[in-house]
Amino acid sequence: MTCKYGKHCCLYPGSFDPVTLGHLDIIRRAAGIFDTVVVGVLHNPDKQGCFSVEQRMDMLKRACEDIPNVEIIAWPGLLARLTQKTGIRVVVRGVRNGADLDSETTMAHINGQLDPGLETLFLPAAPGLADVSASMVRQLAQFGADISNYVPSQVLPDVLAAFDKP
Repeated sequence: MTCKYGKHCCLYPGSFDPVTLGHLDIIRRAAGIFDTVVVGVLHNPDKQGCFSVEQRMDMLKRACEDIPNVEIIAWPGLLARLTQKTGIRVVVRGVRNGADLDSETTMAHINGQLDPGLETLFLPAAPGLADVSASMVRQLAQFGADISNYVPSQVLPDVLAAFDKP
């Protein structure tokens, strides 16, 4: 099956709750490699969401508005089912450390079993972004810390508003 997004496309899946500068760095780097980067907002049942899928998609669209070869989609099920449906053959994953690499490698093996021939490309976190995670951003925001160095400026007001205490 040919990828419906073009010959050279990839999927960058995640919960993006919220999108961080680390996520945006991986998206930009993947956009320099592939003709189309499909950013998939997936539901992770192991994570308690702060923002709705619609809010996350909106934040991603605004953060990526200057990257013309990015498509934002939502998917409620298994990643491997999405790649089968779209014909995407490469999944891009960012890794911040050895623990990320271990867990992402396991997921790559499982996804490859569910969708034979699916490849996973690991991109290491850029220097200065290896400690940035959405859960860390949520925790800092909850306690009123400055998160401006961790989230794209286009979505900073949204994240701050979500944690604004009366």
